[in-house]
Amino acid sequence: MNDLNHRRRFLVGCAGAAAATLLPFGALAAAAVPRTLRAQRLAWAGVRLQLPDSTLFIDPLVSPEAWGRALPDRLVPVADAVGETHVLVTHTHSDHFDGTAVATALKNGGVLAYPAGLQPSPWPQGARARPSALWEPQLLGDFTATPVPASDGYGDTQVSWVVSAGGRRIFHGGDTQWHGNWWRIGRQFGPFDAAFLPINGARFGWREPASGQPDVLAPEQAVAAAVILGARVLVPIHYGVSGMDKYVEVDDPLGRVRQAARERDVPLQIMEPGTWLPWPEGSL
Repeated sequence: MNDLNHRRRFLVGCAGAAAATLLPFGALAAAAVPRTLRAQRLAWAGVRLQLPDSTLFIDPLVSPEAWGRALPDRLVPVADAVGETHVLVTHTHSDHFDGTAVATALKNGGVLAYPAGLQPSPWPQGARARPSALWEPQLLGDFTATPVPASDGYGDTQVSWVVSAGGRRIFHGGDTQWHGNWWRIGRQFGPFDAAFLPINGARFGWREPASGQPDVLAPEQAVAAAVILGARVLVPIHYGVSGMDKYVEVDDPLGRVRQAARERDVPLQIMEPGTWLPWPEGSL
């Protein structure tokens, strides 16, 4: 009898999955799913996504060595993850792949998902590797995370992440610069409850000759990306570094993103590290 019941549940699940494939992405995400996801901004580009019984971190940063005194952000601890825990990284630069943060978050095991073709190092003991190809959804417990195209300022491999869970869908942009895939991402996955996007428009001087061009989204570009993605709120990340010779942000990134958001009527939520996102009212 137990085998029969198991088979019945399996067949019902298959039928439900088949029916779900007929629904648009947005309709599927909104289909009678309790809206239980919480989102916390961590230091720099880090985000914690929290469900009642599971946790997902994206680009967590806890090591002061990454930026030293140049970054005034409070380094938010990640040792208090709830339930089944996984980590996504957008790329393996040290301010986005912090080995200490990942090892701490995954101290009880879990998946580390990263762009296919990379090998994060140092590897956290007990973590399960998940090299992830573009556009291929990764099922991580109660989270579904899909890597989508991004453009790195050095030309290194990088992705952005689309994450769905608890009746909500978010976009995390790592430290991408402007590229031509925003429209495809928006059409395929949008709209989004929130888009976490870099805004500091940093220019790098470590490689010669220097381009003098923004190697990270500038504030106005982040707002434009939020419009294309259909984001119900833009949450700025990846800003606040100062006092470095070869890494220079635009002047007043928060002031500029506020101005650009007003001009394009984009809801904006400025969050200090450690705070939780108040979701916009209504639903997608």
